[in-house]
Amino acid sequence: MDNSGKEKEAIQLMADADKKVKSSGSFLGGMFGGGHHKVEEACEMYCRAANMFKMAKNWSEAIKCLNAAIDIYTDMGRFTIAAKHHISIAEIYESELVDIEKAIAHYEQAADYYKGEESNSSANKCLLKVGAYCAQLEQYQKAIEIYEQVGANTMDNPLLKYSAKEYFFKAALCHFIVDELNAKIAVEKYEEMFPAFSDSRECKLLKKLLEAYEEQNSDAFTEAVKEFDSISRLDQWHTTLLLRIKKTIQGDEGDLK
Repeated sequence: MDNSGKEKEAIQLMADADKKVKSSGSFLGGMFGGGHHKVEEACEMYCRAANMFKMAKNWSEAIKCLNAAIDIYTDMGRFTIAAKHHISIAEIYESELVDIEKAIAHYEQAADYYKGEESNSSANKCLLKVGAYCAQLEQYQKAIEIYEQVGANTMDNPLLKYSAKEYFFKAALCHFIVDELNAKIAVEKYEEMFPAFSDSRECKLLKKLLEAYEEQNSDAFTEAVKEFDSISRLDQWHTTLLLRIKKTIQGDEGDLK
């Protein structure tokens, strides 16, 4: 089936789903009367239509179908499924429509629904997406709050505590861009909250970077980053933030080479 065929099928599915919702009568009547199955079927049809629209690369209609399913699922109190659909919408905004603000909004909504259902691990995954994008968009305070919150949530969990140092590291980098003194205070706070952080390579790197910054020594800054990167590869996100910090050192050339 070519794209136009998929789109036609999606349009038909969407129309059929709309009819089912209308024929179920009032929503509460649909829920507690015989229309319950019709409402369930309508949701499934909206989701199938969304997938067809995705295949046809008609992103706005795919989002419309997913939103229609979300409305019904939230009315039914099925927040976990609604959260999954919010993630699907966020991914479209992230990868296809490249509207990061809208992606953030849908990841946040998904996180709220997951929290309400006490699915903390799923909520944290969504929040970490939000934190990463907020830092990229220079919304550092919001990113810091998220990383500190997720770090605090994970540091007492034996299975997840290893990740906590990474979240505190990210929060400290965001602090560093805003204000070097804030970063220093934050690092001390994280060491106090989570003693294992003190021995981490991330914490040692932060201390070297703070020292290099105080001395306005861009070579020492670069050397510390290179040494860390030779053992634990720094991804694009970390590199971007480290470059932003390094550019605030006087006379810096603005790279990490």
